[in-house]
Order: sequence, then structure tokens, then C-alpha cells
Amino acid sequence: MTAFWTGQRVRLRGIEPDDWAAFQRFAAEEEGSGDLPHPPGSAEHYQAWTKEQATAAPDGHGVQLVIEAVGTGEAVGALAARHADPRAGRFEYGVTIGADHRGKGYAAEAVVMLLRFMFAERRYHKCEARIFAHNEPSLTLHRRLGFVEEGRLRQHVFLAGRHRDLIVMGLLAEEFHRLHSPGTP
Repeated sequence: MTAFWTGQRVRLRGIEPDDWAAFQRFAAEEEGSGDLPHPPGSAEHYQAWTKEQATAAPDGHGVQLVIEAVGTGEAVGALAARHADPRAGRFEYGVTIGADHRGKGYAAEAVVMLLRFMFAERRYHKCEARIFAHNEPSLTLHRRLGFVEEGRLRQHVFLAGRHRDLIVMGLLAEEFHRLHSPGTP
């Protein structure tokens, strides 16, 4: 890692108003990769949302960031820590990478940077991720990062005409530190 928020492949940064087209694209591509379908959002909707995010005050322990490719400066994805419970020491997170940027290591590097921040700087104890059971690429990524399957919520979501399972995965701070010492992705 070259700086706290910059790695070899990606830089994490705040959302800017000009990011609206990238977020609109990410939303459309997530549906194509098997995520829950939502009605398409208008350009004006995404412009208003990114402007609001760019000017919003931090909301406690939640974090929402753009994943930018170091070489090009292009927004290649986004990630967020949410549902943070400082008392319990637990938070959830999610990540998305644009379809044409998947498989290049962007997600893994970005997630490690976010987890390093949440575990080392914010002193959280546990991270949880909720992943559709049919999303094998995401399950593989999380296993590689050290996440452990903690449970399966059977037929928890309705998608593409049927109920599907949701897998809950978790990673403890000590597991993260053991696998991802500073300077390693």
C-alpha cells in the first residue's frame, strides 16, 4: 500500500457529483450479475443522489466510497460500510465493481483497505457480508479474503421468479490482521 487510501491498483475516495454516470452504470450491471432488480433510475436521480452524497456530513461510523483505478482515475466500483454498531463492535459492508473491471483485483484491494480502516482505526471487532448463494464470484472473493460462512438464510430473497438463499459471512479483526498484515493486499 502506497498511502492509507491508495494501493497498487486502486484509490478510495469520496463520492463526487460527477460520479453519477458511474453509479447509474453500476446499478444496471449489478442487476445483470444476479442482484435484485430495481426500476431504472434516471440521470437526474443519480445526479441528485451523488450531489447529496458529495455534500453530506459523515453519518457516524458508516463509510461510502468510490473505487478509482490508480492508472486511469476512472471510477471502477464502489464500497460501503453500513449498519455499524460500535457497542457490539460489528458492521456490514458491500462492494460492487463495474462489469468491465471485474477480475483485476480491484475489489480485493479495496476491501482490504476498508477493513484495515474499520478494524485498526475505528476498532471494530467483526465485519459481516451478506451474499446471494448463487453469486459464486463474490463467495470466492470473500473466502479468499478470510471470511467464514456463518449461516445460510434459506429462501430469504425473491429474485428472478423464485426464492433464493442468502449466505452470511463474517471476518473477525484478529483473523483479518493475521491474514492481511499492513502492506499486503
